[in-house]
Amino acid sequence: MSEHETRTQFLLRVGKARPILLQGVFPFAGRGVQDAGPLNVELSYTVPADRTAEVLYVRAGNHSDDLVYLTLMVDGKAVRYFPIGPKAHIHIPLVIVEPYPAGSLIEIGLGAPRGISGSVVVDVGVFEIDEDV
Repeated sequence: MSEHETRTQFLLRVGKARPILLQGVFPFAGRGVQDAGPLNVELSYTVPADRTAEVLYVRAGNHSDDLVYLTLMVDGKAVRYFPIGPKAHIHIPLVIVEPYPAGSLIEIGLGAPRGISGSVVVDVGVFEIDEDV
């Protein structure tokens, strides 16, 4: 690894990692602020055998007239929360990045007040890494 190269750049260059993008535009209907759940099956990823995964960033936009939040869920448990204001957007490069082992199910969920509906634009960057690194 050169002194000007990040770990991510190095692993991509040598073929020991690859980016996985969980993204799209998704409609939602609020079930209640306390009742977050998976947003869409397209926003789920299972870490393959002999790999680990890290979530590096979350970008999202909320087209509704109320505050909503995304959750980063691992094996059905919310591990991070990302509030998005009404008619607003976020971009969060994660500073604390945990490795998730092979077999982990990573999902993006949504929580919203009961009775509201709208759409969210989601772009989540996952980094899949060979376990032998």
